[in-house]
Amino acid sequence: MSRNYFGTDGIRGTVGQAPITPDFVLRLGHAVGRVLRKTQSRPTVLIGKDTRISGYMLESALEAGFASAGVDVLLSGPLPTPGVAYLTRALRLDLGVVISASHNPFPDNGIKFFSARGEKLPDEWERQVEAALEESAQWVDSANLGKARRLDDAQGRYIEFCKSTFGGELSLKGLKVVVDGAHGAAYHVAPRVFHELGADVVSIGCAPDGYNINDGFGATAPDALVAAVKERGADYGIALDGDADRLQLVDGDGRLYNGDELLYVMVADRLANEQHVPGAVGTLMTNMAVELALQRRGISFVRTKVGDRYVLEELVARGWQLGGEGSGHLLALDKHTTGDGIVSALQVLQAVIRSGRPLSDQLDGVALFPQTLINVRLQPGQDWKGNTRLAAEQEAVDAELSGRGRVLIRPSGTEPLLRVMVEAEEAALARRCAERLAEAVRAG
Repeated sequence: MSRNYFGTDGIRGTVGQAPITPDFVLRLGHAVGRVLRKTQSRPTVLIGKDTRISGYMLESALEAGFASAGVDVLLSGPLPTPGVAYLTRALRLDLGVVISASHNPFPDNGIKFFSARGEKLPDEWERQVEAALEESAQWVDSANLGKARRLDDAQGRYIEFCKSTFGGELSLKGLKVVVDGAHGAAYHVAPRVFHELGADVVSIGCAPDGYNINDGFGATAPDALVAAVKERGADYGIALDGDADRLQLVDGDGRLYNGDELLYVMVADRLANEQHVPGAVGTLMTNMAVELALQRRGISFVRTKVGDRYVLEELVARGWQLGGEGSGHLLALDKHTTGDGIVSALQVLQAVIRSGRPLSDQLDGVALFPQTLINVRLQPGQDWKGNTRLAAEQEAVDAELSGRGRVLIRPSGTEPLLRVMVEAEEAALARRCAERLAEAVRAG
């Protein structure tokens, strides 16, 4: 059975348009509640959200849906997605629910779920929920309705958890850090974490009004962070996205580090401290320079499809701990069960402090390969996989790049486009090869 509502990260869309409407979300809560009731007589779920104004409406609809299925609800208010995952596990709850559209603009919203262990749920669970959505509602009677209450100090509990992932013998004293909360779920959490660990904190993007989430601030708009770091003479800048599971980091010179580089730093720090690192996981888009740098240090590297859920699945399958995406979704499964922007930032700063070397020094010899990406529009019915000219051109390019770059050709999941990406040591080589491949697609 294919999924009609769930995407790669829950259910997401524009508020007021299906499926992000209050009537559907009520049905969704009821359906999820019924799935939970198959294995639990009286389940309890935690609902958290980001700062979008639509969160109030969707929270109420979910709460009603769960109650109508006989499921109790705890409400945390605004809380980062990884905070919901942590509290679900820590409080021994049956499910965690997050109302957020992550890095999307405020008119969008979405809903995603975490298991009792604080992990993203498998496709099979989502298929069960979709099957329940197609069935008639089975409202419980008044005596069996679920109850709802606010969770006291959810933010404080999560702050303490984040701090616990940072070396107990270490401190951020002496560092000035700019923290950009994207006017999102971490606005009242992230600054306190870094302040309580000793940093001199400057907060930006921490004044949500329900409409300004991700607007000119945060991980998807790092220019504000770069400017603030330079203006305030800070040592580092940390930008999170709307639900705080993504990280962008800037040093005192205004240099922006992407997720691929930060993943390398996390691996290198563990090696320097004699911790076993059997391998790391990235995606098809992870920069080849990082893969080669890890391999030179004897670290196996595996690529997955784009999406942090696929990185997580591969890590769990292999029993590894470290992985991530260039976009800033980073996973350290020895610290948390899911990607966490605050925890990831602490891992990077921990590496800086333990080594006594600035971040730039820890990436000596790791110069990201230039990438050229060309989107080629496909004609209706165009069979790009059967394009013999493209196949021959790709074989020729692969031979030319041998050991100095790579090719990635993949269709867009939302538009009739073929994405042609070439990565090489030299920008001119990457561009020339990408143009040859793109022309072969057009000619086919």
